[in-house]
Amino acid sequence: MTEVRRVVTGHDQSGKAVVVSDGAPPLTHTNPLRPGYASTDIWRTQGSPVVIAANPEDTTPGPRRQLPAKRGTVLRINTLDPEPESVRKLDAAAAQEVFAEGGNAGASTFAQNARHPMMHRTETVDYAIVLEGELTMILDDSEVVLKAGDVVVQCGTNHAWANRSDQRCRIAFVLMDGEFDAELQARFKPEAR
Repeated sequence: MTEVRRVVTGHDQSGKAVVVSDGAPPLTHTNPLRPGYASTDIWRTQGSPVVIAANPEDTTPGPRRQLPAKRGTVLRINTLDPEPESVRKLDAAAAQEVFAEGGNAGASTFAQNARHPMMHRTETVDYAIVLEGELTMILDDSEVVLKAGDVVVQCGTNHAWANRSDQRCRIAFVLMDGEFDAELQARFKPEAR
């Protein structure tokens, strides 16, 4: 997998802008049930407004968490190699296991909509920017092929990502904590959030 370089800035004793860290983020998440997939959290905020400190504390270590904190954000870069047949053949229980290991067991919607084993919904608004390669966004009844430079604003919709090309894809995500409108939430099956 391609390593990500993360440069974090802060302030010295006089208030001057400085680099406080420069290197690889502490963790990259992989899963043997999903070969060719890697997910690296670059930074997390814990609320809004964000408290800006002279030397920001790294909020990415610890157990894998798919979602941001309440009123928080996550910046993440995922790498997806061309999707192997083994991923397309995952059953609902194995798909649930992938999401559980990723820190969000309740996200999987594959049992309700069997379009793709990685179908899921999160109570977030996500900005997704394709950095390299090509990726297919699968929705309930449609699909969109995305290429480098394309941007998606994912508004809590049921979806999956599939690399159906023959090249590696890298995609950056900014996840922002959200709340479903009560009228919209009433349209979902309770187990599909």
